[in-house]
Amino acid sequence: PTFKLGDAATTSKVQIKHLICACTGMPRQDLEWLMEFKNRTPAIVVTSLGDMQPTTKFGELFQYSNVMAAAAGFLGGHVAFPKLELGKAYDDAMRTLVFAPLGMKATTFDYKLAQTGNFALPHSIDLAGKTVPAVHALNYSAIPVRPAGAAWSTVNDLLKYVQMELAEGKLPDGKQYISRDVLLARRERQVAIGKDGAYGMGLFVEKAHEVNVISHGGDMFGFHGLSLWLPDHGIGAVVLTNGDLGHALRSQFQRRLLEVLFDGKAEAVDDVTLTRKNFEEGLAVANKQLTIPPDPAEVGKLAARYHNAALGEFVVVKKGTTLTFDFGEWSSEIATKKNPDGTTGFVTTSASFTGVELVPKAGDAKTLVLRDAQHAYEFTAK
Repeated sequence: PTFKLGDAATTSKVQIKHLICACTGMPRQDLEWLMEFKNRTPAIVVTSLGDMQPTTKFGELFQYSNVMAAAAGFLGGHVAFPKLELGKAYDDAMRTLVFAPLGMKATTFDYKLAQTGNFALPHSIDLAGKTVPAVHALNYSAIPVRPAGAAWSTVNDLLKYVQMELAEGKLPDGKQYISRDVLLARRERQVAIGKDGAYGMGLFVEKAHEVNVISHGGDMFGFHGLSLWLPDHGIGAVVLTNGDLGHALRSQFQRRLLEVLFDGKAEAVDDVTLTRKNFEEGLAVANKQLTIPPDPAEVGKLAARYHNAALGEFVVVKKGTTLTFDFGEWSSEIATKKNPDGTTGFVTTSASFTGVELVPKAGDAKTLVLRDAQHAYEFTAK
């Protein structure tokens, strides 16, 4: 009853499917959970939707919101276990109603448990183009929004889920795990994505080269994965990577699968190679724009600490010629960048989170502005 999405008019129109259809026009606003997550709880995440407002009408434009997806999961957990805290309810619901019935014994939301024994750590590419450990601390930002994608899993476990999808809700023993009608309703197109694609309820639905493909990927820092299935052919596949360039492999994995299955023109391998080449060329261009160590004159204009109501605060650490912005949960060394408009930005250089730029407002370093595609966040000196 206390759920709110934007203003009262928007809230009154929301149905359960709208939380997971990426069709409400709700912008991502990922920075708000990526940069301030230490004390964030599922309840805070769900409540934050009341301060967000769609930028387009329902069904008009595909815009994926991790916070909306998180709210959908927490709502489901609350229905299953109404007396439990939202996060605990969701964890128990997934463990007892999804992972256990499907036999996904290695899948968990318990980060400590997952990082024991044989497990993969994330990697990224540094400014020199070398593979290095990613800033793994940033992956803990997903815990408060974990229905959007914070489970640790394996290829074998995820294939059990894909197998259930291909069997239209049946388990390997023939038992109906979930109603066929309910399962297939999730594949109904809710909002268009280009000419041949769409988003259903938590699923991408497309006709790729006349082949129906259902899929969903996931991305965190140094981790990229994809699960997909061809419902008309009884074929499914999963790919998981622990390197940031894995997104290039993932993006062409589907193409290569279709090439092999249907004797398609071989393009995927060359496309992966081209993606790597373009990445390296882009990295070289970006490096030329950065000043490392940062310009001491610009560094001297900075305050000791900055604060933003939505994104929290960071501390400016100067050690020799090195400049670091410490956001509490994570930190990054900083370069300066001279922009065409005459401003000088302060740019993160840590692997996985490279290129985030804070620019002095109107040339005054007492206020630094961080922008994403649809928002401008002002950090003011404290």
